[in-house]
Amino acid sequence: MLIHIFLDDYRHCPAGFVPARNVEECKQLLDSDAVGVLSLDYDLGWGEPTGIEVVKHIVATGSYPQRIFLHTSSPAGRMQMYKLLSEHAPDKVELNNGPMPDALLLERSRAASQNQ
Repeated sequence: MLIHIFLDDYRHCPAGFVPARNVEECKQLLDSDAVGVLSLDYDLGWGEPTGIEVVKHIVATGSYPQRIFLHTSSPAGRMQMYKLLSEHAPDKVELNNGPMPDALLLERSRAASQNQ
């Protein structure tokens, strides 16, 4: 089964995505299912592991999603995650240094409503 993951401790999870509110939830989802789209936040709450830990996990396990987006508002966090992914991700992985476009959000929302 192909899932789509939205990692964020605060923002609303878009329709058609599985929410992951922390690093451990996200890593469990990555390890259990094939992932089509992964959208990552960096800051996940005071004292909590950050999105870079998810990126390190992806690199270490080789379990790359088909498409990765970085929706974080942290410029330094985005730069760290993008750098590590761009150095290691296979060519087949679509890496985006920014948030998901509205067209993709609409597509996932429509697909989710059709599957209900």
